Amino acid sequence: MATVAGVAVEDGHWIGGERIASAETFEDLSPIDEQVIAHIARGGAEEVDAAVRAARAAFPAWAATDRQERARLLHAIADGVEKRMEQLAIVETTDNGALLRSHLRGVMPRVAHNFRFFADWLLGLGRDDFETRGHRNHVSWDPAGVCALITPWNAPLMLATWKIAPALAAGNTVVLKPAEWSPLTASLLADITVEAGLPDGVFNVVQGYGEEAGAALVAHPDVRRISFTGSVPTARRIAAAAAAHLVPLSLELGGKSPLLVFADADLDLAVNLAVEQYDNAGQVCLAGTRLLVEESIAEEFTERFLARARALRQGDPREMGTDIGPQIHRDHLARIDGFVRRALDGGATALLGGGPNTDLGGLYYRPTLITGAAPGSEILREEVFGPVLTLQTFRTEEQAVEMANSTDYGLAATIATGSPERAERVSARLVAGTVWVNCFFVRDLRAPFGGARQSGIGREGGDWSFDFYCDVKNTVTAPWEK
Repeated sequence: MATVAGVAVEDGHWIGGERIASAETFEDLSPIDEQVIAHIARGGAEEVDAAVRAARAAFPAWAATDRQERARLLHAIADGVEKRMEQLAIVETTDNGALLRSHLRGVMPRVAHNFRFFADWLLGLGRDDFETRGHRNHVSWDPAGVCALITPWNAPLMLATWKIAPALAAGNTVVLKPAEWSPLTASLLADITVEAGLPDGVFNVVQGYGEEAGAALVAHPDVRRISFTGSVPTARRIAAAAAAHLVPLSLELGGKSPLLVFADADLDLAVNLAVEQYDNAGQVCLAGTRLLVEESIAEEFTERFLARARALRQGDPREMGTDIGPQIHRDHLARIDGFVRRALDGGATALLGGGPNTDLGGLYYRPTLITGAAPGSEILREEVFGPVLTLQTFRTEEQAVEMANSTDYGLAATIATGSPERAERVSARLVAGTVWVNCFFVRDLRAPFGGARQSGIGREGGDWSFDFYCDVKNTVTAPWEK
């Protein structure tokens, strides 16, 4: 048991309704000060096998549980999240360095909403029967079995429950492997599921490293679905493991999204949208990190952007006035700085930031804006996943679209324009799973979410989630004789 920000957090796995220890542990560090806040059970193949066996044993009864009862239990979990919202927020802020105010105002309420939404969607799930030459077609969604869910560190609980809630609603059982850099709120969620009355074995948590626990989980022969959010190289390894058993998988792999600003845009709005891309210290997969600005307004846009960005307050994420907190880990900060250093060495210029915040020390990286990078250079193609934006200019709409689509990713895109016609034309040509016009990060769980190209495979949200987490069946019945 660890005590984090005054909150007791179990450091063992959650398997089959019991807390399980491992022979080894690993240190969990807070990004705020790099101090050890917990020693977490380090799982591997043995713990994964135990969790999958527990989930498989619990599956028949849970799959047979009627929709109303499954929905009731998901709402009870949401009640538990809301009851412990402040505890969840301060633990996650301590664990991953994201802003406490964001956790309190948006992230943890969204965690509860994830459970409520999929509970309610389950009750309305269905399509009208249809006829083929007098034969009745009836579509149904059958639970698939044990779901392996592997989640990232940048929004640990929100992104985990985005997978957990529909998997459970569909009648599946779950084995969750949280990111080793931010595992604590997954452990607290296990406690909440117990209080809500979820049967033992329906939800399990195995902690550990990706190459140990994660690899064993995705290769397990009894897993029936795999959902992963993370990097492209890891996704390739997961896909190879899934192929051995032909397990369907859903992959959300980040991006290198563009933010296009046309000369007819509301410039104040465009600047605000651009500065918003520094949210969560740039550790957001959807962030529009490539600012593509029409040449005729680029100078004014840049001046306004720099004024707004320089006013951002960087510091302790537990303080309500802080705008940008630390990066998650020293390895990740070094990765971010490596991208910036190589860009500057290659002839680019940092108009803002350009390195760690030496005034604060530790894992704080200054909000950075880079211009003058050579077309096709690394900083314009690869995901940095830090508070680093690039600025490029374009002259024509055609050029803007070409630049926007010039990476191997296709997760999201943002357009700032005053023309509805241009918005429609450009959004239709952008390679992206989500396009925002004059807004950012407006998410509705009824909508499909996912990416194109190397940003992922599949869509989740609304019916798309149930299509993935279920075996969709069509039953065709001949006319009955009277």
